[in-house]
Parts: sequence; structure tokens; C-alpha cells
Amino acid sequence: MATVAKTMICLWYDGDAEDAAGFYAATFPNSSLDAVQRAPGDFPSGKEGDVLTVLFTVMGIPCLGLNGGPAFKHSEAFSFQVATADQAETDRYWNAIVGNGGEAGSCGWCKDKWGVSWQITPRALTEAIADGDPAVAKRAFDAMMTMGKIDIAVIEAVRHG
Repeated sequence: MATVAKTMICLWYDGDAEDAAGFYAATFPNSSLDAVQRAPGDFPSGKEGDVLTVLFTVMGIPCLGLNGGPAFKHSEAFSFQVATADQAETDRYWNAIVGNGGEAGSCGWCKDKWGVSWQITPRALTEAIADGDPAVAKRAFDAMMTMGKIDIAVIEAVRHG
């Protein structure tokens, strides 16, 4: 059995935690599917032998996927925020999530096909919104508010006037 972290994020799935963990492991660096635990007996949303939990890592963050059934859904109240270095990395993660049955959102947000929310956030955007000049920060913020996937060229253009 894989070593269990003292603290980890637990994500609830409706029977497809292993698929989600495999996707995250294939998509993001420093990610892996670490262990699969099968149910030793029947449970409310499954049978003995079904995948009950999956230990996985997403960009160095230890997670546990629980196949708890349909009772609870993911929401934007929890999201993974991914700081990207450039447009190619931004595009790669956004397109992987949205292109694999996910859903595009606003301001760099998207959801994967399991309903988990992701913020694909270029460092250029974070820096522009934190600019010491309030006018620059406002221009960058206003530009972001019109976007789905963040376009770094537009953010840089409004940042530099």
C-alpha cells in the first residue's frame, strides 16, 4: 500500500475516481495514480470488489478520491489553481481539461468532466492584477473579466498601455 499523507484533499466521485486520477496523472507534471483500494464488502453506492478509494497526487498535492456515489457534487467552492508560465502551458492544461469532456468557464476557470473546478491562471495575469499602479491593475482585471481561457498577449498589451 502507498504511504498515506497525514493531510490530503478528499474528492468525492460517483464511481469514477480511478478514471479521474488517471487523467490528472497523465495531464499534469508531478502527478500520479498511487494506489487503488477495493471495497472489502458492499457499500451504499457499490459492491464488494468495486473501487472504493484511490490515492493520487496532483502537482505534488496528495489526494484521495472516494467513490461515494451520486449524493454530493463538486462545486466552484473548491478548485485547483494552476499557475502557468506562458501561453503554451495555459493552452495545454485548458485544452486538456475542456477537450476531455470538460466545460469552459470565465476568467480562466474550467471544469473537468467529473465536475472538479480548475483555475488555469498565467503568472502574467497574477502579476498584472497585483501591479502597483491601480490603473494597470484595473485594465488587466477588466480584460480578464471578458475572457474564458486567459490570453496572455492581451493581458500584457493592456498592462503596458
